[in-house]
Amino acid sequence: MQPYEERLTAPRSWWFVAALAGLAMGVILLPFGPLPMLGGLVGGAALAAVVVSSYGSVRVRVVADSLVAGDARIPVAALGEAQVLDAPEAAAWRTHKADPRAFMLLRGYIPTALRIEVTDPADPTPYLYVSTRDPRRLAAALDAARAAG
Repeated sequence: MQPYEERLTAPRSWWFVAALAGLAMGVILLPFGPLPMLGGLVGGAALAAVVVSSYGSVRVRVVADSLVAGDARIPVAALGEAQVLDAPEAAAWRTHKADPRAFMLLRGYIPTALRIEVTDPADPTPYLYVSTRDPRRLAAALDAARAAG
């Protein structure tokens, strides 16, 4: 089986924005003195860094006979055909082509994705939309897991 694991980390520019949020908090608290300003700077930056880190810590993995996408664990046997989505097609499936019943592991800063049909008749979810930087490799890993299982 071809292993696959990816962490959907936030882009570097988001870390810059987190630092700016800390700076803004420091400036907001500047009228109260240097100590509150320093506390606001450190606290604001730390809080913004926690938010960026947690949003960018989601993982996509193919483990044994399952696809693990964020908190969801879906057996490969319940999945059908995988469609590799380039940037324009992924944007279409995020917006006007999207089905509200679909499972979407969506990260807007990742332009490509994989759309995977759900074949389990007991599951009302029509498909999974999984943001990934390497959709072809994820599709190959799913095919390999399906063949091994």
